[in-house]
Amino acid sequence: MSDYLWFEGIPFPTVEYEKEIIEEIRNKFVIRDEDTVILTYPKSGTNWLIEIVCLIQTKGGPNWIQSVPIWDRSPWLESQGTYPLLINKEGPRLITCHLPFHIFPKSFFSSKAKITYVIRNPRDVLVSGYFFWSKTKLVKIP
Repeated sequence: MSDYLWFEGIPFPTVEYEKEIIEEIRNKFVIRDEDTVILTYPKSGTNWLIEIVCLIQTKGGPNWIQSVPIWDRSPWLESQGTYPLLINKEGPRLITCHLPFHIFPKSFFSSKAKITYVIRNPRDVLVSGYFFWSKTKLVKIP
């Protein structure tokens, strides 16, 4: 079994991603007008931004953040573990995603959803990624 799933030139760790889900996200997942999407490159401050957006949505009230885990407040779009949660989630959704532009859901481009894109210094991303991925089983370090 390969450690990576290659989808349109992008490697995804097979531990967390399935080709069928990525294809379904791009072609069938519906981004609603009231959704907010946090789009980042891995290790660019995604969790920090989720916390900030959650505080903005609750006007600074910490109760939601303290009582609901981050993966329930802002499920990952492309993750096989949290994607099913997003499909049936009611109301305005806060969605987190690392997908590149050419794999992003087609429905977004005809919606009025809000998107926040995070850009971080590439050197900082590499250093953060190195230390994170060297301690995790998600990816194989050559």
